[in-house]
Parts: sequence; structure tokens; C-alpha cells
Amino acid sequence: MPQMGVSVAEGTILAWRVSVGDSVAFEETVCDISTDKIDTELPSPAAGVVSEILVEVEETVPVGTVLARLSVGADGAPDGSAAGDAPAPEAAAADVTGMEAAPVDMDTPAPAVDTSATLSARGGASPADGRRYSPVVQRVAAAHGIDLSGVVGTGRGGRVRKQDVMALVSGNGDAGNAAVEEPPMHIESPYRPDPVPPAASSSAPVPSAATGAPRAGGGDGGQLSRIRRTIGEHMKHSLEVSATCTTWIEVDMSRVEAARAQVRVTALSFVARACVLALREYPALNAWMDGDEYTRFDREVHLGIAVSLGEDGLIVPVVRDAHQLSVEGVAARIRDLAQRARSGRLSPDEVRGGTFTITNPGQYGSIMATPIINQPQVAILDLEAVVKRPVVVTDGDGNDSIAIRPMTILGLSWDHRALDGALSAQFLAAVKRHLETQQL
Repeated sequence: MPQMGVSVAEGTILAWRVSVGDSVAFEETVCDISTDKIDTELPSPAAGVVSEILVEVEETVPVGTVLARLSVGADGAPDGSAAGDAPAPEAAAADVTGMEAAPVDMDTPAPAVDTSATLSARGGASPADGRRYSPVVQRVAAAHGIDLSGVVGTGRGGRVRKQDVMALVSGNGDAGNAAVEEPPMHIESPYRPDPVPPAASSSAPVPSAATGAPRAGGGDGGQLSRIRRTIGEHMKHSLEVSATCTTWIEVDMSRVEAARAQVRVTALSFVARACVLALREYPALNAWMDGDEYTRFDREVHLGIAVSLGEDGLIVPVVRDAHQLSVEGVAARIRDLAQRARSGRLSPDEVRGGTFTITNPGQYGSIMATPIINQPQVAILDLEAVVKRPVVVTDGDGNDSIAIRPMTILGLSWDHRALDGALSAQFLAAVKRHLETQQL
């Protein structure tokens, strides 16, 4: 099971695309996997023949678990293998984990494998048109109202892959439905208030569908989804392992608002650029804290941007090498990552390796929050709503007056194990300086 992100510890097999005895090419998809971060297709690490499948469909296993084994090399490579296929040692086997192939003794016979699994367990459902679709493809198609019988597949043997369906979604929208405004980005779980009971209903408590315990009012109940439970576990773990403190600072966004009118990008892009510059000044915040091990990144800034997936949870794609990008470059990269995150087209590498995270709940109109640190990072910045209000301003001669200014509050949650309040405040002051003077 490959590592899909710093905080991902396990994954679930959604479907196998191959069976024992099948020949596979280098980087051909062998199975679909799901984690709390991303659903994706797992490519074969080498060309060969499937000799063993070790993890069944719907089984959840830790990262690093061997999922299957391939016979590779002189005796195992399929006939007609392309010259460009990944080389493998002679008389070797490849462990399908998403990692590199590992040599083993081929003289030892592989254990017997039960190949009597149903078609749905190995290749997905078999609908009336006779084609086979993986659970990932079926879920995406159902969500966008796409008839899979009309989709041209680019996979092996004409199989419809997730990329084929997403290309159709990107080209035609939601299969003819009216365009829907993209949900805002933020890291906190989307808030959903308890249902308001009808006026005629009884005020007596009713049992909860999830626990059987009474709760006030009516409405639907049930267990939280796996993603919601996993997000909750990660947030709880972060609060348990980090000595979390939060510092706020108020910023006059007048110059940012004026610049936005010229370049037509969001305030988030300016804040991201200001954070990058401040992190270069205070690299202690551009760091990881894993147990007692502290790792500081003095040069590279890989910026995580929290993206809401609505009821499906949230994800934090990473803008790699953000220190090399202008405001416009950051804006383009954020827009691309957010769109692909919401359409399920991110690769595993795009959701791991972040060194600092920004969350943006201010689009809801909120004015202050205490974000939870994205482990193993040591700090996270919260961008709140930009609101016009009266403030005291001082001119060059020291005279004070009251003026209307677009103001925002930036909140920084930081880990007191790695940082102190003075350093965190200095970092926020640097972000404020870059935004108010437009030194970006």
C-alpha cells in the first residue's frame, strides 16, 4: 500500500483490475485504492505475470503492506514486452505496494491463491453492455450522471478508466446539468446544523440511529462516513500531539484589494505569496515536528492549500516550490489543484510533502478561527473574511483619523514544542508587512 500523504496510515482496496496469471505491463493499472486523502489507480512497478494477490477487495491495510506479487525477469515477463518497460532482475519478483520491486527466491513456489472470487470482486460490475467498470469509475459516473456505455475507454482492451470519465466531466460539465458554483476552500469540516424538528413533532428525545442514545428533536441519523471518521481522528491526533497555540493579527487589505482589481486573482493568492516571503525570513515555521524529531526547510516552501470537497470531506493539495512563483503563478496553481481535487483527478504526489498550510474559511464571512495544525507541520495560517470597517489611521505627520478600510484577521496556530510566541508574532508581522506594503 503506497504512502498517499504524510498523515495517511492505511488504504482500502476498491477493486482488482487483474487476476492471478494475468500478464501486466510496466505502469499498467493493477488495482483501485482509496484513502482518506484520495482515490486512485495503482500502477504495476514492473512488467510481469501476477503470481499472487494478498489483499482482498474492501480490505483495509497499513501503508507498506504488500498487496500482490508479480513474476518478472526472463521467465516471468510477458511475451512482446516493450523495450521501454522497467527492467527487473532476472529470476525476481515484484511486490506490488506502490514501492520498488524487491528480489526474492523464485525457486520457492508461491502459496496457493483462491481465484474463485466473483467478477465484481476482481474487475467491477458487468452491466448489460458486457463491459466491466471499476467501482471508482462507477462512482464518478453516477455522481455526474454519465452513461458509461457511451464512454470510449483508453485502458487495456478498451477498459474505461477514471481518467476517461473525468475528461468527459471536464469537457461537458455535469452531463448537461446547470453549472454549480464551486464550494469554498477551508480545512474545518463543513458545518451542518442539527435538523429543526417540525412544529407538530414531539419534543421528547428520540433514539440516535448511530448509537441508540436519545437525542433531542428528529431528523436523519447514522454512522459517520469513513472519510469523516478519519478526518476526525487526524484532527484529534493533532491536538493530542501538538502543544497548540493561536495568535491573531489584523491586516489592512487596501493595497491588496487595489492590486486584485488589476490582476483579477483572489486575496488568498496574495496571502499565500506573503506567507512564502515570511517563511523565507522565519524558516523555523516552515518545518515538520515528528515526535521529538524537528526538520526545518530553509529554502523550499511547499505550500498546502486546504480544499473543501463538500460532504466528502476535505483535502490539502500541495503547491510545490511555491517560493518560485509570483502572485499570478500561485493563483493559477491553486486554481488548478482545487479544480482537480474536486473532480478526483489529483495524483498521490500532489497531496503529500507540504511544509506549511493555509486555510481560507473567511469566504463564509467568518472573522476569527483557531485552525488545527496539519501534522507533521508546525504551523497553519487561517485567512478570514475581508470586511470594511472604521479604523484609526495615522498619516505621515503622526495625525490620527478614522477611515473605512477593508480589514482582515489572520490567525496562526503553531506548535509550542517547536516555536515560541515571539517568533510566531514576528512571522505574522512579516506577513502583515508584505500585504500592507505590497512588497510581493
